[in-house]
Amino acid sequence: MIPFWIFDFGFSVRRSDCKKIFLLGLYPLLFAFCSPTQGQQPTKVPTIGFLSAVSSSSIAGRYEGFRRGLGELGYLERQNIVVESRYADGKFDRLTELATELVRLNIDVLITTGPTSTRAAKQASATIPIVMAQDADPVGSAFIASLARPGGNITGLSTLAPELSGKQMEIVKEILPPLSHLAVVGTSTQLGNAQSFKETEHAARALGVQVHYSDIIHSNDIETALRTASKERNDAVLMLASPVLNSQRKQIAALAIKSRLTVMFFAAEYVQDGGLMSYAPDFAELFRHAATYVDKILKGAKPAELPVEQPTKFELVINLKAAKQIGLIIPPNVLARADKVIR
Repeated sequence: MIPFWIFDFGFSVRRSDCKKIFLLGLYPLLFAFCSPTQGQQPTKVPTIGFLSAVSSSSIAGRYEGFRRGLGELGYLERQNIVVESRYADGKFDRLTELATELVRLNIDVLITTGPTSTRAAKQASATIPIVMAQDADPVGSAFIASLARPGGNITGLSTLAPELSGKQMEIVKEILPPLSHLAVVGTSTQLGNAQSFKETEHAARALGVQVHYSDIIHSNDIETALRTASKERNDAVLMLASPVLNSQRKQIAALAIKSRLTVMFFAAEYVQDGGLMSYAPDFAELFRHAATYVDKILKGAKPAELPVEQPTKFELVINLKAAKQIGLIIPPNVLARADKVIR
């Protein structure tokens, strides 16, 4: 039997009344202990992995695009989503280790920033959803079965556009009508490089341009390649996508100006860092769009059933300061078409 204590505060309370008071006080406590929230776990905050082959500073604009995309969808870092970032800083042999490290954190989705990091992510997990923020040739690299139906745990965005190389060369030829010899600089070990070079050769033949390929495996190959391009009297240089090149943007821009080379770059960041011009997708926009894949996957969509998208808009960016430094005059009709002009 539960004992009852009656305290004397100057008035008397009957035992039956005391018992009623006690029970009335006990009911809310019992209700609280038996409420539906009893035993529920706190809502899990999704964790996103972000894997890059280069340094954080090299792709700061792209990461900001991704972060902006998350924000537009209602995801705020350290509030209702966590982003774990890992950067290889150009040490590509570390990517597998970094990808494995992210997988061990039980992340919900893994964002990759290029084919090198996608390959490492694919090796690290066959089950965690992987979203490519950009990839030149995901089918040729065996990351997905097809653009329409990826078929595995990888989906995202592809920059593969057969007409891109042709358009880049057309712009160069408008600026330099006598264009007949073009140096193409890329990294043969880069996934997607072979397809990009094949498209470049095809476009060159259509324009009657001879192509000379220079392979950049290490960053110390860059100066040699640009010096060779100048020495062999190529009319212009076309840079293919490569993480080796991406981490050396300012160096490449300075070397190109020093050698007085007309260079078409594969990303606007090179032009912002002093390069001459680029005709390419807006990579920050691609990374922003990658956030929509994260949102769909967190809401239950399967990567295998999310089609890989390709860019529909390309930007022409021209640096007039760089043009002046190499003594190049940009025709008014080309300048008028530029999406951005750096003066």
